[in-house]
Amino acid sequence: MSSLNIYKAAFLDRDGVINRSQLVDGVPKPPKSLSEVEILDGVIESIQLLKRCGYIPVVITNQPDVARGQAQEKDINTIHSYISSVVRIDHFYSCFHDDSDKCGCRKPAPGLIYKAVEELQIDLSNSILIGDRWRDIQAGQTAGCKSYFIDYSYPEKQPENPFIRVSSLLEAAQLVLRNENEKRKR
Repeated sequence: MSSLNIYKAAFLDRDGVINRSQLVDGVPKPPKSLSEVEILDGVIESIQLLKRCGYIPVVITNQPDVARGQAQEKDINTIHSYISSVVRIDHFYSCFHDDSDKCGCRKPAPGLIYKAVEELQIDLSNSILIGDRWRDIQAGQTAGCKSYFIDYSYPEKQPENPFIRVSSLLEAAQLVLRNENEKRKR
């Protein structure tokens, strides 16, 4: 990346990382409306920790229900506005396509990450990704981010190494803080 890219980001998936996913037959699904949004325990503290470590929190989320006709973009944006007001995240990047669209922004492709890098002057070499599905982790790996996998044991494909397995966003943020403190001591 160019020398203009001076900020580091914590790229965060939305559903299952920031808000609770709706499980349907064991498969995680996004909330369909604001009334279904439940911010997960520890998220506000996690975002504060990441910011204290110098990371800009950036949500990157697949929302294929728009392409499938099961949700509207305005409803997704309403959910993002709510999350922003509660959790204090300013940057949201969404892919509204489905797999059949074969776009470059739908994770596991890293297009949303690259778009944020360009718009926000992000230094990828010092950025991280935190997600709960293999698509998230692969997008982060492809972009060159250290990746943290929140493992809910979903009955689906698992990510390939390298990644750090955690149980929550808070655990990931605490590990990041510990790593940052160790770097400062060196």
